[in-house]
Amino acid sequence: MKTQLIGCYRSFKTATSNLQSSFLLAIRLYWGFQFMQIGWGKLHNISGVTHYFTQLGLPFPHLTVIFISLLEFVGGILLMLGLGSRLIAVPLTIDMIIAYIVGDRKALLAFFSDPGTFYVADPFTFLFISLLILIFGPGRFAIDSLFEKYWKDPEQSNHSAG
Repeated sequence: MKTQLIGCYRSFKTATSNLQSSFLLAIRLYWGFQFMQIGWGKLHNISGVTHYFTQLGLPFPHLTVIFISLLEFVGGILLMLGLGSRLIAVPLTIDMIIAYIVGDRKALLAFFSDPGTFYVADPFTFLFISLLILIFGPGRFAIDSLFEKYWKDPEQSNHSAG
């Protein structure tokens, strides 16, 4: 009985592990596209977003809008491709943390007292996805994985074989 349970658990673990890369691909494609769309929208409404950033008291609002818009637009494309995924996840994560701090401080401060307010705020899912890609990587179905496969350090390959 114990051996059968262990065998079932191993089979379950293998099956769910095989879903990981497909899941990460779906996450990257969908949320990368969302990041791209938001950045594109900001790029096409620079004056309106600059006005909003000015009201928030952000320094150099016009330059900040251009930077954030390009970060989200290009970052979204990079996420979809799985190219530099973990690297681009860092500034996207910082972007979403700042969005909470500056644009939705009430939701941020409700993190412990009213978690529902925190996770229904606009930046939440984008922050969560950025952290997910930063921590778990892009998965097997990504350009990053191709680079990793073909540019392996020969020293590392020799150590793992021996």
